[in-house]
Amino acid sequence: MPKSIHHTLFFPNSPETVWKYLTNSELMQLWLMKNDFKPVVGHEFQFTTNPLPNLNFDGIIYCKVLEIIPYKKLVYSWKGGPRKGETTMDSTVQWTLTEKNNGTELDLVHDGFSEGFEQFPIFSAMENGWIKNMKEIFKHLNGYEYGSTNA
Repeated sequence: MPKSIHHTLFFPNSPETVWKYLTNSELMQLWLMKNDFKPVVGHEFQFTTNPLPNLNFDGIIYCKVLEIIPYKKLVYSWKGGPRKGETTMDSTVQWTLTEKNNGTELDLVHDGFSEGFEQFPIFSAMENGWIKNMKEIFKHLNGYEYGSTNA
């Protein structure tokens, strides 16, 4: 099983514009989950959603901002499990923005997954979920679906 999720999408928007959707708590809620994120290194925050007992997930992701390079890079830890105090997923999310062709290449790497089978269902769900979420950012920014002919 792969130990990381990696997706890259091109946005016809500036890095500053895309960055807002990665670092503004209210905008993040539009494409990801409710949260109390602040773009400050060391800030501990949570994402919250509905529990998924069949995936051993209580609906809370515990995170900490690890690195920020404005408009270029954002890294945070990503931990969760079946109940408070029990972590079965301990990983890292890294966003990299590269100015390219009058737009932004947005690269996501979510890694640190163990090879254990117990994480495979959540890994699979997250791999599909991340690309869907990135396309949701695109839709909010541009008013149309990623890959549609409206470009």
